[in-house]
Amino acid sequence: MSGAAINRTHGDNAVTKLTSADAESELAWLAGEIARHDTLYHGHDQPEISDGDYDALRKRNLAIEARFPELVREDSPTVRVGAAPASGFSKVTHARPMLSLDNAFNDEDVRDFVERVRRFLGLGADEPVRLMAEPKIDGLSASLRYERGQFTLGATRGDGSVGEGITVNLRTLGDIPEVLSGDAVPDVVEVRGEVYMRHADFAELNQAQIAAGKPPFANPRNSAAGSLRQLDSGITSTRKLHFFAYGWGEVSELDAASHWDMFQRLKAWGFVVNSLARRCDQVNDALSLHTEIEAGRADLGYDIDGVVYKVDRLDWQERLGTVSRAPRWAIAHKFPAEKAQTIVETIGIQVGRTGSLTPVANLKPVTVGGVVVARATLHNEDEIMRKDIREGDTVIIQRAGDVIPQVLSVVIEKRRKGAKSYAFPETCPECGSHAVREAGEVVKRCTGGLICPAQAVERLRHFVSRDAFDIDGLGEKQILAFWQRDIVKEPGDIFTVAARNADLDPPLEESEGWGKISAGNLFSAIEQRRRIGLDRFVYALGIRHIGQTNARLLARTYGALDKLLGALAAAQDRERPAYSELLDVDGIGPKVAEALLDFFAEPHNREVVERLRAQVTPDDFVQEQTDSPVQGRTVVFTGTLEKMTRAEAKARAEALGAKVAGSVSAKTDYVVAGPSAGSKLKKAQDLNVTVLDEDGWLNLIGG
Repeated sequence: MSGAAINRTHGDNAVTKLTSADAESELAWLAGEIARHDTLYHGHDQPEISDGDYDALRKRNLAIEARFPELVREDSPTVRVGAAPASGFSKVTHARPMLSLDNAFNDEDVRDFVERVRRFLGLGADEPVRLMAEPKIDGLSASLRYERGQFTLGATRGDGSVGEGITVNLRTLGDIPEVLSGDAVPDVVEVRGEVYMRHADFAELNQAQIAAGKPPFANPRNSAAGSLRQLDSGITSTRKLHFFAYGWGEVSELDAASHWDMFQRLKAWGFVVNSLARRCDQVNDALSLHTEIEAGRADLGYDIDGVVYKVDRLDWQERLGTVSRAPRWAIAHKFPAEKAQTIVETIGIQVGRTGSLTPVANLKPVTVGGVVVARATLHNEDEIMRKDIREGDTVIIQRAGDVIPQVLSVVIEKRRKGAKSYAFPETCPECGSHAVREAGEVVKRCTGGLICPAQAVERLRHFVSRDAFDIDGLGEKQILAFWQRDIVKEPGDIFTVAARNADLDPPLEESEGWGKISAGNLFSAIEQRRRIGLDRFVYALGIRHIGQTNARLLARTYGALDKLLGALAAAQDRERPAYSELLDVDGIGPKVAEALLDFFAEPHNREVVERLRAQVTPDDFVQEQTDSPVQGRTVVFTGTLEKMTRAEAKARAEALGAKVAGSVSAKTDYVVAGPSAGSKLKKAQDLNVTVLDEDGWLNLIGG
């Protein structure tokens, strides 16, 4: 993809107007597109789109998932942070994950955030929610580990769980103390913050780059990231980098009641903290600070892209916890949007992994807020017709926070004479198969299935992707080449390549782009993946609506592949208990269940799975062991909870290893019944299931 990312365009086609199929198609596209931009940004320091465009992609994804929770993919951006660590650096596992932040794009989003906090914690309308507010620095996140006050280890965010060890490079920054000063320094503390470059230093660096005949950096963020991730720390030491501390990870002793108190503690230990940070008693105070900081943004001398708000009370932060990739107790309030005009030169069609035909506008490149936009996804046939978008039309493009960078409208007075309405194709441009649009859907789909190159290659690419079988050296390029050479047509074929290699013409090591060592490395990488976790195995199959989250739910519920397949076979009869038990898995709704059953009802799919099983062994799912008394137990909450909200109770139970179900069965271990409990309580009593009141539940789990 060149210049700019493909930007989905929705206009007035709000999330509320999407059909399920439409939403599924878009979520699949968003997952791949955001992952690509994560790798470009975090892994290569070479972003193709602006932060605003990226944030809009994530917001659209989040909005669709909120309306269609059953469609959440396990490769969803909401459960993934950053990108995997690059080669060349040691890998560092963070003691506590380095989470990302959800975004707000207007004042109403911020007010909604505060209200969500109130609802989750069950706070009264009059109880103030004090916020800690500070500028959101546009740099590279880093974590610094101190043991007995000594700096011992530094790492990048990486994918949130594992980062790159860059201790030596971080030691070159004057803002990072080698030894913490002051009293009350914990034995162990991880300090989190942002490495950045000031505008003046960025200009000076680029002048030196140009003088040396080297390409200049695109922006201060790229230059900071590129400088910090040098394998030669001597290069890093010549770059003028700075560090703002804003938080912490693991800490052996946390003697503070509020985020603001801890912020002051960071300052006392010798770190530079942002002087614009402020504690705000009311949400209006936080919004006023946002306005103030935005007004002075140009004079700061370094880049920011919004203001971060954090719930100040640390005990409330602990209760709020996290959801997927982000804490519930913090949000980033981003700065707003710009517009430009350009021309739709052509409209093409892309075929997705599920066979969806997506129209793409190839635009005359236009700069919008410093970012070049060259392509935009027009979403579907109805969207083109509704806006009457034609090839050659002049259109208004907006980089907006509340929706993805989009075609707002056509400038009708600039339309050329004779411009024809766009005719959506009736056949797949990849394989020529008939394209159909099912009743109630807006998406046309290719009927070619596995004979369609676009679908077959994408399904195989998904199979070997990082969150599925994760086969090193077997990426999209190699999958396409293997498919074109008839080496790999379905997943099981991957594991027989080595055995068939001598019969290939030419053998892999003699093929273009390969050699004896690289072929051997691939065969070794494939061999290492003959055992795989059950959840990854299920996810790798690419079943509609089965992302990582749902795959893990199924693996945790059924434990072994044979049990899962047996349950799904039994559930084909919707009247049997197996079907009810499938629906009872918290998070598996009717749509997800039907997708599973439809997949395994198809003989061809079962044959593909069986041929794959002949080559690999899916390991039984083993629940992470804790000392929790409810580890592996099934819990149902019913009635009104008085000491915590239902959302908090469920989140806490799952964090302790329990399975939260929506209905009571003989397999239920505990029913937690509050006032107004009804039929679920009666069924629990009929089945002799242990019933606890809220105090009993809290005593059981340790308060």
